[in-house]
Amino acid sequence: MNEQLKTNNPNINTKRAIRSFVLRQGRLTKGQEQALISLWPVFGIKYDANSPIVFESNKQAVLEIGFGMGASLIEMAKNAPDKNFLGIEVHKPGVGACLMAIEENQLSNLKVMCHDAVEVLENMIPNHTLDKVQIFFPDPWHKARHNKRRIIQPQFVQLIRQKLKLGGILHLATDWQHYAEHMLEVLTQAEGFENLSPTGDYIPRPDDRPITKFEKRGKNLGHGVWDLQFMKK
Repeated sequence: MNEQLKTNNPNINTKRAIRSFVLRQGRLTKGQEQALISLWPVFGIKYDANSPIVFESNKQAVLEIGFGMGASLIEMAKNAPDKNFLGIEVHKPGVGACLMAIEENQLSNLKVMCHDAVEVLENMIPNHTLDKVQIFFPDPWHKARHNKRRIIQPQFVQLIRQKLKLGGILHLATDWQHYAEHMLEVLTQAEGFENLSPTGDYIPRPDDRPITKFEKRGKNLGHGVWDLQFMKK
């Protein structure tokens, strides 16, 4: 990714009316706070609607939306040094933790943003530039009156499609069955996508998606996990 992009402190914009997330006031550890000060200029990208992100043409570009504390994203970046990763997360403790892990693992192929992913996609990601978009365990908003806040909606899926290259992959994962069914319905009806599941629904967890501690704990309690992969055609 272009190293000349402005990299000031994280900036959260709040002009959109309905969002798929709630900004929680999580307490920063001293390490996370220091990382946001000292490491952000190196590994962070400030939101700037007038500065599109330039990805290296000789490397695949992978975008993860909502990386949490960043553990699985860090693992994927470590395992695929030939790819460029961009992670977007709105919660500062998670961004700080990910910045610390980037430095600890001496990764040069991962940058992070602290902003609304919809606005980043709309204004900073050029069309047809991403090889993969991954969204793992997004907030299911399980109450019916909150379903409209789910990030996986027809309009958002088409926005992702604009940013993917031909043959690019949208990879989703959730541990809520009803949300998995919602995801499958939205993607099945979406124009321009092909389900990569041979059975027309879900796929086994791919080897390149690490199992998180949260996921392991859920599996031990008998919780299911559903992965979906759709290709832009």
